[in-house]
Amino acid sequence: MLKEFKEFAMKGNLVDIAVAFVMGAAFNKVVSSFTGGIVSPLIGLIFKSDFKDQKWIITEGTLNDAGETVGEVAVLWGDFLTNVIDFVIVAFVMFMVIKGVNKMKKKEEPAPAAPAGPSDNELLAEIRDLLKK
Repeated sequence: MLKEFKEFAMKGNLVDIAVAFVMGAAFNKVVSSFTGGIVSPLIGLIFKSDFKDQKWIITEGTLNDAGETVGEVAVLWGDFLTNVIDFVIVAFVMFMVIKGVNKMKKKEEPAPAAPAGPSDNELLAEIRDLLKK
């Protein structure tokens, strides 16, 4: 059983998937820092505040003794929109990577055509000649 697991784990596809997963996680951090550090502040200029902190407050909270807001109910739409932008960037880059890989793959040659058999006219002529006999 251990030998079968080792064979399974060392197959090329599984190792490729593991490497891609690790690279994808690292790339996601890069995109998140790009969005949080560059895109959000630029969009935040429009709202005159940090874009990621934008929210729609449904119910106001109260301040506790520590100065923290307690009991606030809010829709965190700025954070959500930042994550959507992250997703779009990652999806676009993955699309471009897959497109590049597909372009680099060796194009498969079409299968050779089946040998041509006799035409319909030739078959009818053979049948006619056999019937004459």
